[in-house]
Parts: sequence; C-alpha cells; structure tokens
Amino acid sequence: MTGSRVQVNKSHKSRFSTKSSRNLHKTAAKDKSRIGKSDCNVAKGAKAARVQRNKMLRDQKRLALLKEKRASSGIASPPRVIVLFGLSASVNLNSVREDLLRQLSSEGTGALSSTVSSSKYRLRTSVLQAPHGDLVGCMEMAKVADLVAFVASASSFSEESMSYYIDSFGNQCLSVFRSLGLPSTAVLIRDLPTDLKKRKDLKKMCISSLTSEFPEDCKFYAADTKDELHKFLWLFKEQRLTVPHWRNQRPFLMAQKVDVVADDCNSGKCTLLLHGYLRAHCLSVNQLVHISGAGDFQLGKIEILKDPFPLNARKESDAMESDEIHDLEVIRTLSPDPLKLEPLLVENVPDPLAGEQTWPTEAEMAEADQNQKHRKQKKRALPRGTSEYQAAWIVDDSDEADSDSDNDADDGMVLDQEDRGFPGYEGTNNSDIDDDQASLNFRYADDGTENDSVMMEGEILTREQIEDEIKKIKEAHAEDEEFPDEVDTPLDVPARKRFAKYRGLKSFRTSSWDPKESLPPEYARIFAFDKFTRTQKHVFANALKMEQENMDDSVPASLYVRLHIKEVPAGIAHRLCEMAERSPLIASGLLQHESKMSVLHFSVKKHDTYDAPIKAKEELIFHVGFRQFVARPIFSSDNMNSDKHKMERFLHAGCFSVASIYAPICFPPLPLIVLKSADGGVAPAVAAVGSLRSIDPDRIILKKIVLTGYPQRVSKLKAIVRYMFHNPEDVRWFKVKRALFVFVP
Repeated sequence: MTGSRVQVNKSHKSRFSTKSSRNLHKTAAKDKSRIGKSDCNVAKGAKAARVQRNKMLRDQKRLALLKEKRASSGIASPPRVIVLFGLSASVNLNSVREDLLRQLSSEGTGALSSTVSSSKYRLRTSVLQAPHGDLVGCMEMAKVADLVAFVASASSFSEESMSYYIDSFGNQCLSVFRSLGLPSTAVLIRDLPTDLKKRKDLKKMCISSLTSEFPEDCKFYAADTKDELHKFLWLFKEQRLTVPHWRNQRPFLMAQKVDVVADDCNSGKCTLLLHGYLRAHCLSVNQLVHISGAGDFQLGKIEILKDPFPLNARKESDAMESDEIHDLEVIRTLSPDPLKLEPLLVENVPDPLAGEQTWPTEAEMAEADQNQKHRKQKKRALPRGTSEYQAAWIVDDSDEADSDSDNDADDGMVLDQEDRGFPGYEGTNNSDIDDDQASLNFRYADDGTENDSVMMEGEILTREQIEDEIKKIKEAHAEDEEFPDEVDTPLDVPARKRFAKYRGLKSFRTSSWDPKESLPPEYARIFAFDKFTRTQKHVFANALKMEQENMDDSVPASLYVRLHIKEVPAGIAHRLCEMAERSPLIASGLLQHESKMSVLHFSVKKHDTYDAPIKAKEELIFHVGFRQFVARPIFSSDNMNSDKHKMERFLHAGCFSVASIYAPICFPPLPLIVLKSADGGVAPAVAAVGSLRSIDPDRIILKKIVLTGYPQRVSKLKAIVRYMFHNPEDVRWFKVKRALFVFVP
C-alpha cells in the first residue's frame, strides 16, 4: 500500500466547532466576516472575569471578617459585655461574678469596678449581674450584652418545679430574650460534685435537660474551678460574637458613670453627663440621642476622654493613677454646629390654608370637561346631594342578587368617622330627617370600647369595684371571642340613633373608602412619608456615608467619651441617677426623622404566660429597641387582600394582630416587648411580643358590627327575624338605608 497514513477527518463533522461557525451558512455575506470569528477568546474572557469577581468577593468577605474581629477583640475595641443571668433563684451570681473578675484581674484579687482590663487574656471585659426578679433590668442588660452567660445550679435538680434548672421567671426572661434577639450565649454550670464520676454524669444530665432551651451554637461549661473558668475565658476571647441586627444600626453607649450639672439659666433643667464607651457606629455631635426611660434630647457637646482601662501594659507610676485623673483628662472636645444641628421636632405645625382650593386654570377645566364626556356612567336614582364617592357605596336593585352571593363575613355595618349629616332622601318624611339629625347627639355613645378603656381614672376604687370591673372585662373578652362583631339592639335607645355613625358596605374587601375623609384637624400634626421605603433607604445611606467619611463633627466607635445632654428636666435626671445604680443606662443615637411623631403599626401576639384580657386602648408599656414609652394601642386584623382592616376589641391569644399607636418614628427592623403594669405596686408583666411592621398614617381601621336577631321563618329569598329592632320607626329607617346600603345619617 502506498500513500499517506495520516488521518483525515471529514469536513462536515461539527463535533468540535462552535455554534456560530455551524450557522455561518445562514448568515448574509456582508456579516460573515464579523460573525464568523471564533468566540473562544470571548468565552475565556468571560470565565476569567467570573473567576476574578469571585476572588474579589472572597477578599472582601475576608477583609470584613478581619475588620469585625479587630473591632470586637482588638486593642482599640470597647470592653466586651458579659451578662450573668441566673436560671433560678437558687443560683449565687455574686460568687460567679467575683470568680470571673478575680480570674481576669492581673493582681488575682477581685476588682472594685465591673470593667477589667486583662493583660493575661489580652481582653477587656465588663461583667454585669442581672437582678433576678427585675424583668425591666434584665431586658436592659440583654439589649447591650455581647454574651449572655446563663448560670445553672446543679443542686437545683432535686427541687420540685416544672423544670429542674429553670424557674418561672427564668422561662419568662428566656422568651423575652428570644423576642429581643439573642446575642452569643453560653451556659455555666455551677455546684457540681467533687467526685469525678458523679460530676460527669450530673453535667451530662444538666446539658441534656437544657439543650432544647438554647440555640444550637450555645456552649456548656463547668464553672466551679479556676481551670474551668480559664477555659471559658480563653474560648470567649477567641469566639466570634454575634449580636442582633437591629442593634448594629444605631450607635449606643452604656453609661458607666452618670453625673448631673445644674443649669444656671433654667432652674427646672440640667445637663446630664454620661461616661462610657461608644459602640456599634460613630456618633455625631449634631445628632439627637435617646435616653432609655427619659426621651429624646440634644447634645451640648462630646468630650473624648483618655481610656481608663487601656489594654497595653502600663508603668508602675501610671498604675498608681486614680480613675478620677483619667476622667478629667480630655483629649478632644466636639461642639455642635447650629446650622447642622438636628432640630428636636416632635409634632408638625399644620398650615391652616393648605387645604384651600385655588381657581383652576383653563387647561384643567378643558381636561375635566373632556374626561366628563368620555366617562360612561350608569344612571341611577341617587339621593339629593350624594357625591360620586358616596354613590360607590349605594347598591342598585340589579345588584341585590349579586350581594346575596357575597361572603357573609364581608357584609356588615362599619363605623364612619364623618361629622356631617346625611343628605335628605326623597320619599322620607320630615320626622325621620329630624331623628337622623338628632342622632348626632349619640355620636360618642358607642359600645364600651372607648369609655371603658380608661377605667375611672383619677378615682380611688375599692377592692369590690376593681373585682367587678375585672369580671366585666373578662366576660366581654369571652363574649367577643365567641361571638365577634355581634351586637344586640338596645331597648332604651332607638337603633337609628344608637348606630348613627355606622355606614353599610356592600363588600368589606372591594368597597372604596377614602383614607383622607373627615380627618380631625389634630391629625395634621403628625408626619407622613410619601414613600417610606425610599426614605428609609436614604436615611441608612446617609448614616453609612457619615461612617465612611469620618467627619470632624463625629466620634468614632470604641472611644471612651463623655456626653453632655442638655435641657434634661431635673426630676428625670435624678431619677435616671437612681436607675443607673440598678441597671445600665443606655443612650442611643437617633437617625434622621426618628424624633417626629407618626402612626406606627406593630405585629403583636399575646404572650403565652399572660392570661388576663388585653383590651383595646388600654395603657401599655412599649419597649421598641432601645426606646420605651407608654401608649394606648388599637388592635386590628391583617387583611392581605384589602386596604381596610377590621378593628378588634381585644387581643386574643394564639393569633397575630396589628397594634397601631401614636409614637416617635422608628425605622424597622425593631423588636417589640409589651408590658402591662399591675395595681398595687406589682412589677409589670409581659403581655405581648412582636416587631415593628410599618409606618402608615393612611391605614384604614374600621369598626364592624353585625346586628343579631332570632329567625322565625326562613325561605329561599326571604326570612322573618324577630327582636332585631324594637320599634316600627327603626324598621322603616333601616329598610330605606338597607335599600341604599348607606347608614350615614
């Protein structure tokens, strides 16, 4: 055989060709030179770009983790806060705190201060002891804790209780901590026996009993000996701490020292001095601050002080210096700029001429005429003076069959907040119109939700009166839970007067209702956002920009500062000094607009341990993040497919409701803890938990009622119902209104 033995592939084989080369014959001749080029280099470039981008993301995450580690455990980082919480009253927290401070201090003796700088562990730590039985104090400590160390006593295993190691107060605090957002956690087990086998078995039994109550990453440590505490502290130093997301959005300071300076110009005011480490973010001297339990205030100035607990080793002469000398040594002072100072604006000042109508232009009049011509509207018999908006509530005769097919839950009488009278109706006599106008006198004679919510304030009630009032509230709560929205027509008041401020809706879901209709003049004093989500993004972007640019009027985080909070009432300042001795006093920086009043909506759920009924418009204590205030919420359902929401008279257990209050603006996400104070000086109890949902003054909340009676005869299209009305005038009045499906007088 002769010839070449080199393999020659057929030209039509396209196994290794590209898609563009295979489709080259479909391309026009003028585009062959442009499309026929190989895309190998392009593909390689895209792959290289992806590889480079992934490498850049990894480097950014690595740098972010390194920065976070340096900020939390570096030399310049503020002291880590350890909160010791006893799971039962039998736990001796004093001994645990003394052992930890003695282990951290270099001299080997217990330190007088709760903050220790340990050169042995290269760590600065503040050890706080949560007071058992003081719910508010435990909550305030949990808000600033970097690590919550739950202390369990192994000797409590023999005690008779529902849980061997956790009492009722411990269970309540655990649920509250979960609602607030748990930081890093650890469990210290004390009072283990000295025998090695018994010690190991009892520790294993304790861990198995407590594992379900804590997060998966929670570690358990024996904490009886110095070696065990040394192991815990060494692992705590290397641990990457996690804190709730809401806490990292605002700068805050846990006051280690509180002073009061009298104001010479104003006798009723004073200046509050707070010493402590600034945490989370930088704080501007032009920013507003919130003092927990006091309110919002402006800053007079910020002084950066020398760190009283430096981590570097000091000379013997420096070690002999007192803390007072360090406190007096000011490194830098920041004063506010009057042009940039955030105003302490709480309420809006409405313009009385803002609602005046101007004369329309010719273009607007021509456009209105054109729209009127193109509008095809069905002719209906309407009452005199009825507007197009009111006509949307009226049911035509042809729609009666359709209304019967609607869901029964959508029909009902809904509370109307209008102050105007109903226009005259053709076919009704003058006596009915007079009765309708006279019914406005009964406008505030609604059911007991408004009047009974404030239970005889300012009067001294006897024990029998208090018991009767509680019994009535419990009976009303049970009746509302079993028969919601059902109302009996009173015998002594005509129904047309009793229910004068209600109107009928064809459908609760689809009927129109103007949120701006008949608002009181006081409603203009609150603030509303055009687009709340966009405003929130803008505010957080400005806060991040201030953090990155490191402006001259701001103090970086981790520094020891002294805040001069001006114009604080003297009584509140002295009360804060007393509170600081029991629980930490927290000052948090406010973002833009967060001092202004608006309507806040919370998603709340009744706490499992609270059995008493919670009535609408009842005075409750709201803890929203670092802020706390007293409010009277209105509860409503959450209708996802409707812009109208039904008011609820009580907060029922086992389901979420929306609580609406007037309060300062807060940007979500923020947790909510609702406390209810009891009579007789008893500590407040946890009534509900939840979170901030939205800020919307235009949310429509309607009160719905259903008139009840006793059916006597029922046919396919009609029914005879007795005892729904008690006089013929009410029957005729509601017959006309039912035909119109409008119950507005």
